[in-house]
Amino acid sequence: MPPSTENPDPAGTPASTGSGDAGSHRLFVLRHAKSAWPEGVPDRDRPLGPRGLRDAPAAGRFLAETGGLPDLVLCSPARRARETWELAAAELERPVATRHDPRLYGADEQDLLDVLHDVPDEVGTLLIVGHNPGLEDLITLLAGGSVGTALDRVRTKFPTCALAVLTCHGTWTDLGPGEALLTELRIARGSS
Repeated sequence: MPPSTENPDPAGTPASTGSGDAGSHRLFVLRHAKSAWPEGVPDRDRPLGPRGLRDAPAAGRFLAETGGLPDLVLCSPARRARETWELAAAELERPVATRHDPRLYGADEQDLLDVLHDVPDEVGTLLIVGHNPGLEDLITLLAGGSVGTALDRVRTKFPTCALAVLTCHGTWTDLGPGEALLTELRIARGSS
């Protein structure tokens, strides 16, 4: 089943943000913000908790500060991931093409890599919003190195509302283990 599309650009193709040459891509990886655990609510339907509601907008502010918004967002359909992205996206200067991709819920690193392989190369900057342990494992799979201690920090813990930035060369289809550089790791925290 193809993922659903929301906020597409009128032409149906994400607009380029000038994120690099045709052989360079940027990947943002965002773990959903802290969720609540209401009794009797299925895992997929768990909402954000109070801390998650405060932290998710901070992820959007960081994205806005980077100066290069995503061309496309692939988001897990789980409620906590959707709410994280909705709150983060509200901090951006313009809407971003977003697809809720069911393959992201419960995905391991190989499932996530398969999703990346399906991304059109016209997408210069991609953001995926999902879950651990899959996201942490994807970052450690892709990153052949990092700026500073970012990779060591991810290996220690990729907490809720963490946002990793990777630079990848070549096509999305050919992206493989160790072929990206982890350039930044931010833990988005809102004010209390």
